Amino acid sequence: MAQLKSIGGALFFFGVGSIILHFVDYEFIILMWVDMWGDTIAWVIRGGMITLGAVLWIVGFQSEKG
Repeated sequence: MAQLKSIGGALFFFGVGSIILHFVDYEFIILMWVDMWGDTIAWVIRGGMITLGAVLWIVGFQSEKG
């Protein structure tokens, strides 16, 4: 289940990075589309990426442990 950890880590990284970059008027090229639907939906997508990434990382970590 190392794949879950790596996918979860990537989602978490890009979600947090997107939030940080948003405040300095930049964005990851791969995530430029999130702002097309307005601020509310963009924040929901970023938060969802962080939440899903954290859950996948935790599940992957737990499955490796036991």
